[in-house]
Amino acid sequence: MYNPFPKKTLKLAGKAKPRNRLRNFYAHIPVYIEKKNYIIKTAETIEELRAALRLRHDVFLQELLKKKKRSGMDLDKFDKRCDHLLIIDKRSNQIIGTYRLQSSLHTKRFYSATEFHMKELKTLPGNKLELGRACVHPDHRNGITISLLWEGIIAYMQASKSSYLFGCSSIKTIDKDEIKAIYYFLKRGGHIEENTLVRPRGKFKVPGLRRHVRKHPLSQLENQSHDGDKIPSLLSSYLKMGAKLHGVPALDKDFKCVDFMTILSAEQLLSTYRRKSRGDS
Repeated sequence: MYNPFPKKTLKLAGKAKPRNRLRNFYAHIPVYIEKKNYIIKTAETIEELRAALRLRHDVFLQELLKKKKRSGMDLDKFDKRCDHLLIIDKRSNQIIGTYRLQSSLHTKRFYSATEFHMKELKTLPGNKLELGRACVHPDHRNGITISLLWEGIIAYMQASKSSYLFGCSSIKTIDKDEIKAIYYFLKRGGHIEENTLVRPRGKFKVPGLRRHVRKHPLSQLENQSHDGDKIPSLLSSYLKMGAKLHGVPALDKDFKCVDFMTILSAEQLLSTYRRKSRGDS
């Protein structure tokens, strides 16, 4: 099997050695797909996982927040229990994209539950798959990498026999007026479901947003405009696949963004993916 991390590349020069938080890491569900120039796989070793965590650190902390950790990794308490999808460019032996995957087959504790009350979501039938911590190297933010990530997600979804996929979709803003404009832009596009499946936890509520939404139906805000320039390409791809955003978003002050709970049925995803693969409109 192709090894993207030969032993000579494993030394982390200038990086503090991480403590034993990742000891005994393993892949719950191995995925391996080899393409012409790329490999789509789940991380199987600590070295592969650390490489993914370093990419996350570079994107989420250094690029977006202008911060840096001594370890050089973006790591939290969920990472060891999750699977981590990797996109590897065989030409450079470099991880260019990663996704954190957590199946209800392996846990009842999800990252999304730190921001949302989601008891009703957990009662949906079948296995659930949480998607999170998606990031792509800045030199590879294009349709090819997004397509590779989707191919890996679908392979994992089928292997885990998941009925629903869900997760927090982030939009980089904490401005209240801009959050309102984005919300109504998405609602006008038919992307938001108003229901009680989820709701933000207390400290993650956008102050006054739920009350504003109740008082001002969409029909009363025809002059509320937003051109969608803040909608990231990853969220746009979710919406194109048929995903729905549920209720109002949560405010993540640490990452200076709002998170929309995004839910997509596996059946809908497969149907849309196959249609797009055939080139149908």
